[in-house]
Amino acid sequence: MSDPSLGPWAAYRTLLSWQLAQIGGLLPLIVVVQALLAVGIVIGFGLLIPSIDPPTAMFLATGAPTVLLLTVGLAIVPQGVARARLDGTFTYMRALPVARPLLFLADLTVWVVVCVPAVGVAVLVGWLRYDLELSFRWPLLVGAALLVTVTATAVGYAVAVVLRPVLAQLVSQVLVFFVLLFSPVTFPAAQLPDWFRALHDVLPVRPGADLLRAGLASEVYQAGGRDLVVLLCWCAVGVAISLRALVRRE
Repeated sequence: MSDPSLGPWAAYRTLLSWQLAQIGGLLPLIVVVQALLAVGIVIGFGLLIPSIDPPTAMFLATGAPTVLLLTVGLAIVPQGVARARLDGTFTYMRALPVARPLLFLADLTVWVVVCVPAVGVAVLVGWLRYDLELSFRWPLLVGAALLVTVTATAVGYAVAVVLRPVLAQLVSQVLVFFVLLFSPVTFPAAQLPDWFRALHDVLPVRPGADLLRAGLASEVYQAGGRDLVVLLCWCAVGVAISLRALVRRE
């Protein structure tokens, strides 16, 4: 890895192997935990709603994948980066003679690998539990899932590299609490106060959920161009802050 003659592709593969080795045996465990979280959201949240009707079940089940993607990006990613900063791994990686953006790309790849199985589990459990009639719009579904993953990971990464490690871990927990309980992902935005609904119009959570929902049940839900623009803006800001922190000299 210390060979400066490595090309971008070779450097990326080496960094990716390093990141996977760092996680080691925890990677399958993280995937299993995410899958269990998917089951918990789809079934557990449904138990909180007595006599859940088909439209509510559809909304809950199609919102679960977004919750999972945001949980990984806004909680697991910043906590992992914060630990790497505390134990010196982050500093060591930044000192390697490779393009700094490749560090971020390798990290992003790992978390995409973690997210994909859990999203599949969430959709499957929702379909089996509530007998849903899903209508996949594959280009939108795949594109939205990747964009939500990159956005959440970039924002979480930015939180971890800008704030002190301990504060970053605390903020990540608050963000997950906000997504789970106060974001219109598993419940309609109409249930929120007007000012809170307006706030979510400029945050990435609700737009990301609407895009994914439209990809899972295109005959029931539609997403607008504004949702895409909001998500792209947050993604660009998160990536810019993360890369700025990576290339900045200490």
